[in-house]
Amino acid sequence: MFKKYPNRLSIEKMKQTFLYLSLFLFLIYSSNLHAQYHADYEENHLITDDGTQLYVKKSGEGPLCIFVHGGPGAWSGSFEKLKGKNLEKKLAMVYYDQRGCGRSGKSTTDYSLERMVNDIEAVREHYQADKIYLLSHSFGGILALNYAIKYPEHVQGLILANSTLNMHGSLNAQLQYMDSLSGYKSIPADSTTSSFIASFMQAKTALSEKGLDYKTISDNKQHVDLLNQIDHTNPGNYDFAQNIFQIEDYWKDYSTLTNNVMVPVLVITGKKDYAIGINHYKSFNFPNKSVQKLKGGHLLYFENNKEFCRTIFRFIKHHK
Repeated sequence: MFKKYPNRLSIEKMKQTFLYLSLFLFLIYSSNLHAQYHADYEENHLITDDGTQLYVKKSGEGPLCIFVHGGPGAWSGSFEKLKGKNLEKKLAMVYYDQRGCGRSGKSTTDYSLERMVNDIEAVREHYQADKIYLLSHSFGGILALNYAIKYPEHVQGLILANSTLNMHGSLNAQLQYMDSLSGYKSIPADSTTSSFIASFMQAKTALSEKGLDYKTISDNKQHVDLLNQIDHTNPGNYDFAQNIFQIEDYWKDYSTLTNNVMVPVLVITGKKDYAIGINHYKSFNFPNKSVQKLKGGHLLYFENNKEFCRTIFRFIKHHK
């Protein structure tokens, strides 16, 4: 996992650094929890038990599938608009923005991993579904996996699409790929997290100077430009991204826990997904898993949508 940031770096500077990092990282691409619906909000919002407002939207027919977006600090809007909504043909898709992200409210006290997992449970309870499918993208894999660990009785199936279970590992893979494109050699000054992030940002700058920064997401610059255009309509709540760097739980290697996850798992990986790492999926040891490698990069839901949807529909049919 990441170590704590050294005191010589100001908190504000690290917040700004990590916010910039998170915006480009992956998307540039309890049983005691009871969520309550408040009549004075539109039906696309719910209030969690700690008073945080979550944006939610349900569309489509079929088994309930909650989409867990990436970032950290992104939103569900770009997935829905870039053909993700085609899953609504056979699934009741729920798009929600994580607390401190997009159209959801900021948390006054808590962005812990446990809290984020309990928010997913709040969404499930809100729609009164006994069992759900969880579909994660990118960073969302960490949240979805931890939900499946805590609430396996409510998981019909777990779908990890271009998802990481080890943020540090995926960042490192992305850094090495950027160096290979730019010819720049990123060598952290020491083993601290701050040095690693500094090297990552230097590598990204070197790649950007060559006009190739889109390559970590897709070979098609127009697709990345379209993603950016949609993401620019994001209401701009990046509070989660600004807080996450100081929470160590998000930087653990959760692939080490996959042996104990018994729910059915579908892993969808891109043959050129350099944002996550083209070999990252090989560290997943789920006992009941299937793996589908698709042509494309980090945006399979958009660039290879027909095969993406077909793969998920086959999984749903097999694990009803």
